[in-house]
Amino acid sequence: MKSTAAFLFASTILLSSPAFAEAPNVVVSIKPIHSLVASIMQGVGEPSLIVEGAASPHTYNMKPSNAAALQAAKLVFWVGPGLEVFLEKPLEALGGDAKVVELSEAPGIEKLKFREGGAFEPHDDGDEHGEEGHEHSAEDASHEGHDADAHGAAAETAEHHHEHGEGEFDMHMWLDPMNAKAMASEIERTLAEADPANAAAYQANLQKLNQRLDALDKGLSETVAPIKNKPFVVFHDAYQYFEHRYKVRVAGSITVSPEVLPGAERLSEIHAKIEDLGATCVFAEPQFEPKLVNVVIEGTPAKSGTLDPEAATLEASPDLYFQLMENIGASLKDCLSSAS
Repeated sequence: MKSTAAFLFASTILLSSPAFAEAPNVVVSIKPIHSLVASIMQGVGEPSLIVEGAASPHTYNMKPSNAAALQAAKLVFWVGPGLEVFLEKPLEALGGDAKVVELSEAPGIEKLKFREGGAFEPHDDGDEHGEEGHEHSAEDASHEGHDADAHGAAAETAEHHHEHGEGEFDMHMWLDPMNAKAMASEIERTLAEADPANAAAYQANLQKLNQRLDALDKGLSETVAPIKNKPFVVFHDAYQYFEHRYKVRVAGSITVSPEVLPGAERLSEIHAKIEDLGATCVFAEPQFEPKLVNVVIEGTPAKSGTLDPEAATLEASPDLYFQLMENIGASLKDCLSSAS
């Protein structure tokens, strides 16, 4: 009798307890965005990730498993067509009631224009901000001796415009924690709208995430403060948002985008920029061939380092975004502080 009574009592407690609402099926394109979504969904559910491991959205090809995940999704978060080109057609073909959220259009996002040319002009901290974001003027690519390699430069510029289009924006927006906050707010709003039963949990997680992002921002400012005035060169022009936020000095990039091989003129331009400015470090990226970095630093005192803007070397998790940003700050400080 006692065991029967205990069983009935336990059953009554379980039935009277509120059931935890099942989270919607959420799919996210890339690791940095997945980390933000996972942070807001903590305790409720886990989002799926498309670009896993060391893959890059610049060169990614969809897998059958990715297509199946998209078809089953209720919500899909991505940065936008300027970055995850491989997702454009699959998202257009999505049926059912799946909602696709383009986070580059989130309210409060600051957008920076693409830059032309391998070497960048110094920044003016007083540059005006337009309604659609901060616009950086591009360096005039013409100079003496240009005609000797005009065909290669024209081909690269045409490829750049083919990839990014005229008047479009740099899509590496997550590399400013304030943009991450804007994205997180849009993620929370979308999740709460799609899953009102868990809205309170999403809101509480957003508050925690915003506090962490503010602390991250403060910490990064302190990390890079000693090396702000030291010029460096990056593999591709992905760091404009980090540069703009923390006023570090990116002198140029080896290539516009990782899928576009630089021409001889661009490599020569970067090599000259390293010598003229005394750029102390040139940074490779883990997914791509580092030989080009060795080419541009040959014969100069510049050192090489590695930056990982897409978290190729990190495991997907809610903490990944913070690891990614802290690693960039630490890599910059380590290389630039030790360089002569």
